[in-house]
Amino acid sequence: MRVLGVDPGLTRCGVGVVEGVAGRPLTMLGVGVVRTPADAELGDRLVAVERGIEQWLDEHSPDRVAVERVFAQHNVRTVMGTAQASAIAMLCAARRGIPVALHTPSEVKAAVTGSGRADKSQVGAMVTRLLRLDAPPKPADAADALALAICHIWRAPAQNRLQQAVAAHRTQAAPGVSRTPGAPRTTGTSRTLKGRTA
Repeated sequence: MRVLGVDPGLTRCGVGVVEGVAGRPLTMLGVGVVRTPADAELGDRLVAVERGIEQWLDEHSPDRVAVERVFAQHNVRTVMGTAQASAIAMLCAARRGIPVALHTPSEVKAAVTGSGRADKSQVGAMVTRLLRLDAPPKPADAADALALAICHIWRAPAQNRLQQAVAAHRTQAAPGVSRTPGAPRTTGTSRTLKGRTA
């Protein structure tokens, strides 16, 4: 599985591509930051973020895109910029038919370091170790993007099993469906064809 992790932000949008499967060594294919000038018009900044993410999608053709889920902060302006960059990343992926997953910061920290309260230096250190890098990626936004990709690769199998179980449960509990052990599933409805029951 090849995952593009996106740590959304208007000034610095971290991006990182990781390839591998859960339980095996992972490989970093690329890491960087899409930057926009803070004094530019909002529309121009969003276009710049879109172009940057599109270039990463073109270059690496990921199977999935993992984006940090926006959470409430005291600084509303920062939250708005993060949310806007996050939406751009999801739009770029959806336009190409690439599935998108959202992960909270604490979920990513817990997956990578074992603690949902880890700080950025701890996340960077673990990303460096897990991807066998010479040094932590800079800036921290880039390391966070790689952590998002790692988190998704490790959690995707469990999430898929959970989704399949939920889907199976909904199918079995659907209204009008009756089933006895060993018997084929029936809907409890009948159709009339030319006056006879089929």
